Amino acid sequence: MYKRILIPVDGSATSKKALTAALQLARESGGRLRLLHSVDELAYLSGFEYSGDVVRVARENAAKVLDDASAMAKAAGVEVDQTLVDQPGQRLGETVSEAARSWEADLIVVGTHGRRGFSRMFLGSGAEQVIRVAAIPVLVIRGDETATKS
Repeated sequence: MYKRILIPVDGSATSKKALTAALQLARESGGRLRLLHSVDELAYLSGFEYSGDVVRVARENAAKVLDDASAMAKAAGVEVDQTLVDQPGQRLGETVSEAARSWEADLIVVGTHGRRGFSRMFLGSGAEQVIRVAAIPVLVIRGDETATKS
């Protein structure tokens, strides 16, 4: 079954739901997890002057997201490690696919907000990027509809 499960985490409710599913799979198969968080500096630019403080805060938040997810895995008795990817301009699908390849993962578990229409067009779909680029199976966990409406 799946022994090396890669899961991108971002701290959202949808990401936590995907993490819960990955933990269950890892426990059942005797597998381990690698948590991945990608910091893309370009995602924090919004037409204002570039600020090193924004990137610093983003990196600090990323570390917290990874630490919180690691604590969940350890509490569930699942072997876990983590990686923070900081490659400006690289799309999430490419980042996750490359991390899966280099770690020799046999499954990627990713959460999706299930956005449609304009919100999907403007915000993109990280899960869709991963599905298109990954060379291994991808398990997509849909978030709760109530968590995606705002």
